[in-house]
Amino acid sequence: MSVPQKSCLPQKLVVVVGATGGQGGSVINKLLADGSYRLRGITRNPQSKNSQVLTEKGVEMITADLNDAESVIAAFMDANIVFAVTNYFETFATYGPEEAMKVEYAQGVNMAKAASATPGLEHFIWSTLPSRKYISNGKCPVPHCDAKAQVDGFIKKDKALLAKTTFLWTGLFAEAMQHPMLVPNLLQSAGKYVWLQPAPASTLVFTIGDHTINVGHFVHAIIKQPKLTLHGKYVFATTETTTMGKLLEHWSEVTGKETEYLQITLEEYNRLWPKWGLEIGCDLKCWDEFGAESWASEKCIGREELGLGQELVGFRDALVALLKSPHN
Repeated sequence: MSVPQKSCLPQKLVVVVGATGGQGGSVINKLLADGSYRLRGITRNPQSKNSQVLTEKGVEMITADLNDAESVIAAFMDANIVFAVTNYFETFATYGPEEAMKVEYAQGVNMAKAASATPGLEHFIWSTLPSRKYISNGKCPVPHCDAKAQVDGFIKKDKALLAKTTFLWTGLFAEAMQHPMLVPNLLQSAGKYVWLQPAPASTLVFTIGDHTINVGHFVHAIIKQPKLTLHGKYVFATTETTTMGKLLEHWSEVTGKETEYLQITLEEYNRLWPKWGLEIGCDLKCWDEFGAESWASEKCIGREELGLGQELVGFRDALVALLKSPHN
């Protein structure tokens, strides 16, 4: 009787950018559960509580500055697989959309160049979004989408890197309904929670549900199926297709609050939430006007093709978990 032997092959090194964030943390947790990989997490503060927790789990936590090309090259050293992500809204909050686009593009290019310069790299997974400006013929520019898509263009010019690349799109995070523009607000005189949005309730929404769990499942599936996902393929990470109105229904059911959906203009939306209203509102307007076409600039691989299903946490269940969180 033969006894199964453990593989003597060295574990592949996966480098995860933003290891303590929502997307990167999800990837780390899923790959830790798999147990087949060496993990290196990139963070700005390896001494933080979240970083220390990952260190205790066996993750090599290092610091790197995505604005410094040499720093990124050093962080990617010896990597076989890289998961790359940026944080547009961090810069946007302080400096606005134009500067945030410049920073995000520069960071994305730095990571792409570092990946290209890493000798043993097999797979580069870039978390990106479709260009709303391109899809809408200039009618609906959305900086946090468009800057990422510009990095896609840079990667596509490097044919050797493109052959090792998977582009990952993620649908709407359930967590977004905790943000000021997207959380229903109590109108005391009416006794209802109103949702003021610049798009009709019928607007089509593609959601990833709980991104802190589901991104990891998608990235794990991408890594495990390179024949399907390499060579510049796009993966669209979603759990369901729904509508804006249905999202509000889910929120009402989960919270037990009576709600009302009210459509307002983009200008009114931006007056309520200056700068942020235009950024998010233009995205919603694009979803409204172009529907499924707002995600159709590339042919995408979905959850079914990757063999994903029951392990994914949908929008409603994600809301339940968020509202039970001690941070609420």
